[in-house]
This record gives sequence, C-alpha cells and structure tokens, in this order.
Amino acid sequence: MAAEPVNVNEFQELAKQALPKMYYDYFSGGAEDQHTLRENVEAFSRITFQPRILVDVSKIDMSTTVLGFNISSPIMIAPTAQQKLAHPEGEIATARAAAACNTIMVLSFMSTCTVEEVASSCNAIRFLQLYVFKRRDVSAQLVQRAERNGFKAIVLTADTPRLGRREADIKNRMVSPQLKNFEGLISTEVVTDKGSNIEALASGIFDASLSWKDIEWLRSITNLPILIKGVLTCEDAIKAVEVGVSGIVVSNHGARQLDYVPATISALEEVVLAVGGKVPVLFDGGIRRGTDIFKALALGAQAVFVSLSPPTVQFV
Repeated sequence: MAAEPVNVNEFQELAKQALPKMYYDYFSGGAEDQHTLRENVEAFSRITFQPRILVDVSKIDMSTTVLGFNISSPIMIAPTAQQKLAHPEGEIATARAAAACNTIMVLSFMSTCTVEEVASSCNAIRFLQLYVFKRRDVSAQLVQRAERNGFKAIVLTADTPRLGRREADIKNRMVSPQLKNFEGLISTEVVTDKGSNIEALASGIFDASLSWKDIEWLRSITNLPILIKGVLTCEDAIKAVEVGVSGIVVSNHGARQLDYVPATISALEEVVLAVGGKVPVLFDGGIRRGTDIFKALALGAQAVFVSLSPPTVQFV
C-alpha cells in the first residue's frame, strides 16, 4: 500500500498520475522556457531564518483579517480556472472547502461553475477574479451578478493583455470547455487548427487596451472593493495606490504570462515598501510549504493565496 502524501510535491505527483496529460500540463505549466516557473519555487530556498529560542509558543493564534473579513489563517484560495477538468464538482467543491476552513476563496472569471452555483453551495467568503473583455458589457454583467450573489470584492487581473505563450498547451492542442458563466452572453467555444484553443479564445475576447484609467470604469459598475493582481514593481504599486484600489496582489500569474520576470517572493519587499501600509499587500506564487508562507509574511505580505493546482499558483 502506497504511503499517504505528506507535502504538496507528493500531491503534485498524484495529480500527474490521475489527470490526463493535457489537463495536467495545463494546470502545471508556465510560459515559454518556464524559467520564472522554476524561479518562483527556487527563490524561496535562498531565504533563510534567524531563529530565536526560548520563546513561549504554547498558544498560537493564526487568525487574521483581510479587508475586514476574519479568516482562520493568512492562507486564502487563489482563482483557478476550469476546475471541472480536475474534479466533477469543480469550483463548488473548492468553495465548500473554503467555508470549512473559514477562509476566502477567489472564484476564477473562467470557472466551470456559475457564480450563482458557487454562491448557493455554501457560506464561504467569496471574491471574484475579473478579466476585462473587449465586450465590456459581458465583464460588467459578471461583476454585477457576483455582487448580487454576495461576493465581497473584485480582484482585477492586470497582467494579461494577451495570454502568455504556454508551449505545452500549444503542443497538446489544449481544448477549453464551454464556460457556463457566459452562456447566452458570449461563446467560449473556439475551433482552431493551430495549437491551444484557450490561446485563441483569449486573443478573441480579452481587451488588450485595458489601462489604469479603466479602474474608474470598474468603480462605476460596482460598489465592491477592488484589488489589483499582477503587481511586481514599486512603480506599479505606487500607481495602484494613487488610483484608489483597496489592495494589491504581488503576482506573476504563476509564471504563466511573461517568462523571465522576477519570482514573486523576490519582488514582494519592493512592493511592500512602496505601498507603505496604505493598502494591504497580498501574495501568490511558488508556495509549497508553511515556511514559504512564513517568509512571505515576514517580508510584509498580509496574507497569501494558494491554489488547488499542482504548483500552488493561480491560473487562467
């Protein structure tokens, strides 16, 4: 009898055995040479601790607050697209897990369950990840549906003017299912004879003109707090504070967008210092162990995101 997995790396190996190769590669892969994908993990190994001994740790409280919401620990669930490719219950199962753990779940804009299905499944604290489409009315409708269904914040993904070049998906001719959130609004079925239909879909619907001025547009369609995800520099952190976002997520999209950008843990301290405590700084990318989470917190993150995908990063 095989031993039970005891860490994320061992769960990743089980996922590789259980999932069809196309889906495993989709969930686990990065852009181009995957340099940043590797660096997201390896950069943590270059950070070491200076432990202090003889400190009373018999009573530890890991609970914290994010945007005013009390959660059991500084660990939240990142948006992961198309979860039914990995499990028949998809995002509903993830929402129930978030509720059971008393933490926050960010529902992917490209989920395989609707915002209404996820909202009615349990009482988890839910945020909605947002991509802005060329048809702004479609993005606006999803935001407003989320707000009506009790979602508590919008997490604008800002690092995807076009989809990163994910070579495994191109080779596998990765196929995306029809996404239920968009039924009756826009077709997400794309037929292409060149590589990944996810890349073809994104090229057709994502708005490459999205810019800082559009934060005002987003604010005009919702009363929910807005977080911006994809910040890696002090310049963008300062700009995010200037336009009035409620929080920042230091992220390189799980190394799935632009290869050869810094590992997120390497960029975190720069962003924290630039923000100067004006808004919460959250973090994702490359987390494999509790010690990684501790390192992110020590460098100034208020909390971290992990996902249910093999490399514990968030995906489109």
